[in-house]
Amino acid sequence: MKLVFAGTPEVAVPALDALLASGRHEVAAVVTRPDAPAGRGRRLVASPVAQRAEEAGIEILRPAKPRDEDFLARLREIAPDCCPVVAYGALLPKVALDIPVHGWVNLHFSLLPAWRGAAPVQHSLMAGDEVTGASTFLIEEGLDSGPVFGVVTEDVRPTDTSGDLLTRLAFAGAGLLSATMDGIEDGSLKAVPQPAEGITLAPKIQVEDARVDFAAPALRVDRVVRGCTPAPGAWTLFRGERLKLVQVAPLPDRTDLAPGELSVAKNNVYAGTGSYAVELLWVQPQGKKPMKAADWARGVRIAAGERLGE
Repeated sequence: MKLVFAGTPEVAVPALDALLASGRHEVAAVVTRPDAPAGRGRRLVASPVAQRAEEAGIEILRPAKPRDEDFLARLREIAPDCCPVVAYGALLPKVALDIPVHGWVNLHFSLLPAWRGAAPVQHSLMAGDEVTGASTFLIEEGLDSGPVFGVVTEDVRPTDTSGDLLTRLAFAGAGLLSATMDGIEDGSLKAVPQPAEGITLAPKIQVEDARVDFAAPALRVDRVVRGCTPAPGAWTLFRGERLKLVQVAPLPDRTDLAPGELSVAKNNVYAGTGSYAVELLWVQPQGKKPMKAADWARGVRIAAGERLGE
């Protein structure tokens, strides 16, 4: 089939690579978000998908909005059979959805209908899911509500961050998306409507959502930290300044600390929660790079009774 691939961040690149390597399909162009300012100099930088497409010599379409007439006209000229999508980052209007013969097929990083929305992996970790996965589905005008072509599952490991899990799902999902394109082409794959039960939503994680509540149980603290790592980054306050929490470890045997109360040993830093303590392993003070929590504690000289969250 002739394909136009839509995607923007690094997590979409494995799927583009899989389609380029498939030998069955022609990737005629990619659609990606416009170049965006990045780094200290705020110079314009192409998206990871645009950079990969340029390496492969593929036409790159960067519409400010996917309803722009110039973009729609070019898409009609290309006349794709199908448009696979991975984390493109913009809503597609019906006029665009109607152009490819087989529609737009999205690779979404959850087991639909669970975790529809922009941040499925983060919400899955924060909810304590033991199994997650990826789904391919036909895009409709609703939020991730279209019929599903296929799924792959992935176990959630006890120390997974959202970055760890998303990386594994990006590669597992790449194979699923390629197989979905094969099945659509030969007619062996039909989309099945999502069940009406089990729908959960996964809106974008805002900075305030990533604030750690040390009155919550230790498992909740751990899940928020892992779910918000690397972005937007779990955080708390210490002496009125923001402190990012990069990695913690629950300690079920230690119950002597009040919520947020800090305890420092020679090479360990502990904090109380609403249940039992957690050990702070890595933190990131405001304006600094991540560091071992023990090194941070030595630098700030924590006094007895000081707490996180204040």
